[in-house]
Amino acid sequence: MRKAGYIRRMQKEWNFTPIDSELRAKLVKGLNILPVTAQLLINRGLVDIDKALSFLSPKLEDLHDPFLMKDMDKAVERLSTAIMDGETIAIYGDYDVDGTTSTALLCLFLEEVGAAHIIPYIPERMSEGYGLNKTAMETLAGKGVSLIVTVDCGSSNGAEVARAKELGMDVIVTDHHEVGTDKPLPHAFLNPRQSDCGYPFKGLAGVGVAFKLVMALRAHLRDDGHFIDDVPNIKKYLDIVAIGTVADMVPLVDENRVLAGFGLKVLSATIRIGLKALMEITLQSGWSGGVTSDNIAFQIAPRINAAGRVERADTALKLITTTDTKEARELALRLDMENSSRQVIERKILEEALAMVEERLKDGVYEKKVIVLSAKGWHSGVIGIVASRLVERYARPTLLIAIDADGVGKGSARSVRGVDILTGIAAASEHLVRFGGHKAAAGLTVDEAEVEAFKSDYIEYMERNVSDEDLIPKINIECEVSFDELQMDMILELEKLAPFGMGNAKPMLAVSDAEVMSTKVVAKKHLRLTLGKGGVVKDAIAFGKSDMHPLSGKGFIVAFSPYLDRWNGREKVGIRVKEIKALSEDLKGQVSVKI
Repeated sequence: MRKAGYIRRMQKEWNFTPIDSELRAKLVKGLNILPVTAQLLINRGLVDIDKALSFLSPKLEDLHDPFLMKDMDKAVERLSTAIMDGETIAIYGDYDVDGTTSTALLCLFLEEVGAAHIIPYIPERMSEGYGLNKTAMETLAGKGVSLIVTVDCGSSNGAEVARAKELGMDVIVTDHHEVGTDKPLPHAFLNPRQSDCGYPFKGLAGVGVAFKLVMALRAHLRDDGHFIDDVPNIKKYLDIVAIGTVADMVPLVDENRVLAGFGLKVLSATIRIGLKALMEITLQSGWSGGVTSDNIAFQIAPRINAAGRVERADTALKLITTTDTKEARELALRLDMENSSRQVIERKILEEALAMVEERLKDGVYEKKVIVLSAKGWHSGVIGIVASRLVERYARPTLLIAIDADGVGKGSARSVRGVDILTGIAAASEHLVRFGGHKAAAGLTVDEAEVEAFKSDYIEYMERNVSDEDLIPKINIECEVSFDELQMDMILELEKLAPFGMGNAKPMLAVSDAEVMSTKVVAKKHLRLTLGKGGVVKDAIAFGKSDMHPLSGKGFIVAFSPYLDRWNGREKVGIRVKEIKALSEDLKGQVSVKI
């Protein structure tokens, strides 16, 4: 039987962005930039000179007024009172990177502005699950908490917020998830996704919403004459904000671009000894060069996330907030070890999930429009990562459910571009205990007895609402170039488009009619290529595509992202190959199964 992953690659659709020569020439002249940079700006909808310039040179002044967010005035008034009166304040966060960084941010800032008693609370993923829970409310009440501030959670916790009120605690919800059917009625509700919130940018991460609260609270305290000496410079917190923003895969546009861009600069010279220790460890495992969004996404975030996935997120929280050098080193090492443990667990679950999918294949193709798998013994903290791996391999929305010994199922879903999985889950929610998330990523809790009924209703809904076109992976070429254009001046100019991520993808360029001169497998799974055209020869790397080896010949179109390759103090142009397509019929038989 042919591997389904190969079948998916065969069916990819190549799209080439049309060129507007007149508009491109206008940007080239007006901004003094290269034609390829101008085209990339056009592709991102930046056709106005001033807007394009703002994108290339973002400023902190571009951040919106935090008081435009609904209930911000109520939130800062209540927090200000709590600080002045010495109340005990609990910061209740989620166990992922966004939630952990949000918790750290508020705890550090409240401590700086004089809050006397702060209790951070991050629920344990396995026993408590996502969001608020009534037992935690009772625990916090027992510790004398009078005000709870949620970060990165709370938008679907109406019952739990009501319980907190019964126990005499006020609640301020700060979140960015879709508002669930169980909408809370807290003292203040900060979430730009609320239908009646007029905040101009809806795409903030949880840590972004928390930072807007910090901005507003600082302004309120300053106007009230709270600061005897200097007003706190909250720019120093942007390293934390950048980590949470990039890790949560929110669109890196508008405010997120400003927060992440400036945050990366702050992170490069961070004052936080815990983050320094963690970056030293990631450097040892192959990280070279400056701090980028990739460093966060693939090096820093997985280690912070491992705390909440495998053990407790408290470890990561302590790492970010510690002021003890020895403790920082110990915590960084522990997170690195937990990340290694997570990788072992992940590989095992992935193997089992792949075997389940292979059993359901017909002629090498998965028949359903969605993949839904469940099993006892899977680790609920890792299945979201495995779901993402299956989406990459099969190009289908994927939902995995881990059922524990008590018969409780925890599910994680990931989607393909353009398919709303949260709506599908909501359509079958009568079988669920709870659910929440985004269009592209969601989570749920379900009793074991309801798993099959939920799967049936969910699949039925998705079969009716997901089209075949939705499942065809798209290779979107932004601009065609030649190999001789790939010089250092181009790479440095393209760097101005960073940070890259959701909503601002790395540029995807292409060279047509190229020659693959040779290929070599490196590290067992990657492919080193030598490419050529018109007498120009370039080295390239294709990660995870060792199955293409051996490959050679002329007449290929190569899709790739250029990058600044830093190694041992040297810099050169790097080419990261994403896809290769044979243009000649004679070559298609050679590579059609592998590409």
